Amino acid sequence: MNDWSPRTLAIAAGRPHGPGEPLNTPIVPASSFGAGGEFTYARSEGTPTWVAFEEAVGALEGGHATAFASGVATLSAVLDLLPVGARVAVPTFSYAVTRGVLAHAQRLGRLTVTELEPTDTAAWVEEAARADLVWLESPTNPTLDVMEIATIAAATRGRVVVDNTFATPLVQRPLTMGADIVVHSATKLIGGHSDLLLGVTVAADEDLARELRDARTRVGSTPGTLEAWLALRGLRTMPVRLREQSATAALLAERLAGHPAVTRVRYPGSGMMLAFELPDAEAADRVCASVRLIRAATSLGGVESLIERRAWLAGEERVPPGLLRFSVGLEDPEDLWQDLVAALEGP
Repeated sequence: MNDWSPRTLAIAAGRPHGPGEPLNTPIVPASSFGAGGEFTYARSEGTPTWVAFEEAVGALEGGHATAFASGVATLSAVLDLLPVGARVAVPTFSYAVTRGVLAHAQRLGRLTVTELEPTDTAAWVEEAARADLVWLESPTNPTLDVMEIATIAAATRGRVVVDNTFATPLVQRPLTMGADIVVHSATKLIGGHSDLLLGVTVAADEDLARELRDARTRVGSTPGTLEAWLALRGLRTMPVRLREQSATAALLAERLAGHPAVTRVRYPGSGMMLAFELPDAEAADRVCASVRLIRAATSLGGVESLIERRAWLAGEERVPPGLLRFSVGLEDPEDLWQDLVAALEGP
């Protein structure tokens, strides 16, 4: 299995293989199991459905995966491993809820949190030498900045965590770049259909994975069996979805860059996420209110295209007021473009 491509792993990993076994891991809606087997109680050991999902994600990222009830629950589990007073670094532009949870921990006196500009690698290297944990996002949410993961990881004295939700292991594998833990909101691209809440961590070694699993057990942030099954089914098609969505995103980014109403386009060169800026919040709000095919909604990574002006959210005050985050779906590129043009140019 180690010599298979990521596209093949997404299809093959985490499947039953024995004679007479089903092709797909079934939904096992059990909380308790008979004594003497691999499973005893779901909160402690999981279920066969969880384990299949974890095996598949772990194979793609090259580590040991643990599923959680949501992406934010993965953050809570990682922080649970830190002592009181630990020093944490996080990008100024990153998922607002991540920064919100860290800010709350700092207010309670649990952590010391430092925010750094994502692309100021020199500042990250300096802070990494002091930090107990550096929490990286690349590309960042919602500004699509690319961070120097390997350089920062090499300078870090503590642990390195990378939120790989936007890129996925099909674009980058942070564990090979020096990260200790990778986290995903599987709600997004992994699930791919905007119909579940799920998170997953992938640790570089088994001992660290065991610590994360123990943290999951302590706080009870266990995934639902149906959600794990849906996420596993979504994972199977992620390579083909991401390939098509990325091609459309690149096309739209190029066209948006040439449109006179657009002041800036942010696209990291791969992936299905892009952002573009309009002169002010009013212009951005008009686009959100005018699109017909693209939905004005939060979240990302589904088969449908979503757009959102991020600066309206609490914790996103530093985001340019006219910035629109655009999650590119699987619709026909020309239909998406015509929808954007009509919204940008008005009646």
